[in-house]
Amino acid sequence: MGRLNPQALAHLRGTLQQHIDARRIPGAIAVVAMGGQVEQFEVLGALEPAAGTAMREDAVFRIYSMTKPLVSLAALMLAEEGRLQLVDPVARFLPAFGAQQVAVEEGGATRLEPVRRQATVHDLLRHTAGLTYEFLGDSAVQRGYTAVDIADRARSNLAFCEVLAAQPLAHQPGSCWHYSRATDVLGAVLEVASGQTLGALLRQRILDPLGMKDTGFDLPPDQWHRIAEPFAQCPDSGAPVVMMDARETPAFESGGGGLLSTAGDYLRFLQCLRGGGTLDGVRLVSRKTIEWMTSDHLGRIPALGELLPPGHGFGLGFAVRTHAGLAPQPGSRGMYYWSGIGGTSFFVDPAEDLFAMLLTQAPNQRIFFRNLFRHLVYASID
Repeated sequence: MGRLNPQALAHLRGTLQQHIDARRIPGAIAVVAMGGQVEQFEVLGALEPAAGTAMREDAVFRIYSMTKPLVSLAALMLAEEGRLQLVDPVARFLPAFGAQQVAVEEGGATRLEPVRRQATVHDLLRHTAGLTYEFLGDSAVQRGYTAVDIADRARSNLAFCEVLAAQPLAHQPGSCWHYSRATDVLGAVLEVASGQTLGALLRQRILDPLGMKDTGFDLPPDQWHRIAEPFAQCPDSGAPVVMMDARETPAFESGGGGLLSTAGDYLRFLQCLRGGGTLDGVRLVSRKTIEWMTSDHLGRIPALGELLPPGHGFGLGFAVRTHAGLAPQPGSRGMYYWSGIGGTSFFVDPAEDLFAMLLTQAPNQRIFFRNLFRHLVYASID
């Protein structure tokens, strides 16, 4: 195992501070750990830029898609208990998905064709279920999602699925990787399989056992003063910055992107992953389940879009690095990671026994800072 260079870690901190001073991001928390030990926990900039409030160690962030690994782990916990299998059709739990068809656009028109096979729980976990996200393009299916306001947080998880299942699929199940609302559907599958709401399931199975007391789909009013906020206007475009309301209690407990969390809480989750499913004597899943979860599950299945860089596949809730080279960011084979659209990101590198996390609230700057942080962390390894 390598070690972390103190001068390089100081440079990481200074570089982030320079960007904060330049008002590119309001504030951030940066965490770097090696060998299971936290070597850097930086609390920088503003919590609430409009008020000038300083960032705090226990700041609450909208983590958006960093929700997905937690929900995916809950699915594998139920699989270990025999409550579901990854080969199960989604329609076994949510019958509305049993009658889906695939939209095919040709010559300006859209026709529907039958599915060649049903989407499975495995497809939901690895984003090969034929679904999409409405904000990733302008296809007929994506316009359909927008027309029914698929992001409406006033619907329950099951009601969301009824609306989504009435829309055609964007692709044949299993034909391609396309980042999508699949983990939202997975959350509803888990509700049926467990007999609990998704929030209650996560609380009982993961959050409470790991001591993640500040993670959930809502936040008590007496804790609202801890919410990290973005700039009111994007520093690049000047457009208003819109993020989900962290002060409301949504009916929709989005398995794909609804959680609020803190650096300390998510650090506990990453330590559990690093420990092969165990932390401080608490065992969530087996070591082999974590190895399986963080392996590539795409193989030759093509990935659409630009979210997966070259040399990467996708596991059960994470992107997984399959080649040491090819990608324009450093990393090791077997590294796994994901991020949130609000500006949060993490990665775990088993080969170096390293993990790191950057939390900020800057949606439009997220890709730049995700890549910058990755480079700065790897530059610190001796």
